[in-house]
Amino acid sequence: MAVKHNEVAPGQHEMSPVFCTASASCDNNVVFMETMNREAAKLGLQVLFHEKPFAGINGNGKHANWSIGTDTGLNFFYPGKSEEGALLFVTAIACLAYGLSQHNELVRCAVAHAGNDHRLGAQEAPPAIISLYPGTGFESHVESIVGGGPLLGYKAEKKTQSTGNFSAMPIEANIEDRNRTAPFPFCGNRFEFRAVGSSQNCSFPIMICNTIMASGMAHLAGLIEGGMSHRDAVAQVYKENKHVIFTGNGYSADWPVEAAKRGLPNLNTTPKALATWNSAKNKAVFEKMKIYSAEETEARAEVMLENYVTSLSVEADTMVQMMETSMYAACAKDLEKYKSLPKLAGNRQAVYESIVDETEKLKAAIQAKHKPTLQEEATYLCDIVKPQMAALREVVDKAESLIEKGLYPYPTYETLLYSHHF
Repeated sequence: MAVKHNEVAPGQHEMSPVFCTASASCDNNVVFMETMNREAAKLGLQVLFHEKPFAGINGNGKHANWSIGTDTGLNFFYPGKSEEGALLFVTAIACLAYGLSQHNELVRCAVAHAGNDHRLGAQEAPPAIISLYPGTGFESHVESIVGGGPLLGYKAEKKTQSTGNFSAMPIEANIEDRNRTAPFPFCGNRFEFRAVGSSQNCSFPIMICNTIMASGMAHLAGLIEGGMSHRDAVAQVYKENKHVIFTGNGYSADWPVEAAKRGLPNLNTTPKALATWNSAKNKAVFEKMKIYSAEETEARAEVMLENYVTSLSVEADTMVQMMETSMYAACAKDLEKYKSLPKLAGNRQAVYESIVDETEKLKAAIQAKHKPTLQEEATYLCDIVKPQMAALREVVDKAESLIEKGLYPYPTYETLLYSHHF
């Protein structure tokens, strides 16, 4: 473990593992999660790997720091101090831009699941629109290359960052500022895929990163082998794919509008994303890279959709059960206390009755969830059942602020988040 420290949310912590090859690192990550669960149980605790345990507060994610190198020590994503290293860096990012542009939906699918839908788009989590952030300085260099300039010339120099305190010296910062609103920012000698969910096995999104990078490298190699010069081939790749490069604020309301103009999809839910997985383009790249056959690609779609449908169904059924086995009784007992003094009850009766009404609506929605295909069922759960769960949750939140503390059947938000201060 290289780093461990507290994070933004109460009881939230970050762990950064020591760098190693991708396959071993993914295995280490799974072992770490299993160890956390096992050790927490010994202490009577529960580790929450859910992507968004608490609404309105920073969720959990995995920042997959990913790079590609040779067995001779060359890192494709390190600007380098030699001309050879600088050329490799500029060329490699062209291949990555191609991969993220041409296989944009594939990358989004790599992080599409029920938990991550709650997280993406706020509080340090990137938006669902997949873009590349190589830094503002490098973006200018790309424009120069497209305009006919040389591949060399990018100044990979570390900058200083003000501390905001006149009595302290500026501190050394990365070559390019790391944009926390970007799903794929540059971090000095690697790229960070920030959209991976905390409950995920990292091997799947990393496999997709390797796939799209290999596709970009194959495309560039084809141009050069077809007679184009190295400079012209890289320039053409950048010209055709620079629309995927975005160095602005990913949380801005203007970004989805701008992304649509650029042709970048905004697949902001798992069903929308997974509807693109089985495309002919995706099947072709998997077969060309010898990763999945067409049948295996279709099977993977079924697995991901079934996982989503199962997760949403379990959550909805559990919510109904929580209302009917505990919440109804607690509300009835609380209301009974105001029988002789109804004025003191305020709007309790209306709020408690609305819990029943919204629960019945949720039950009806669950009853109608079965559809001819998994894709249709996933879409129905996302568009109909999930909003109804949010509507029920809203009235239960109101009840939480009204009901007598000793009667409320579940830990309150205050208890869950701040009990360690009491």
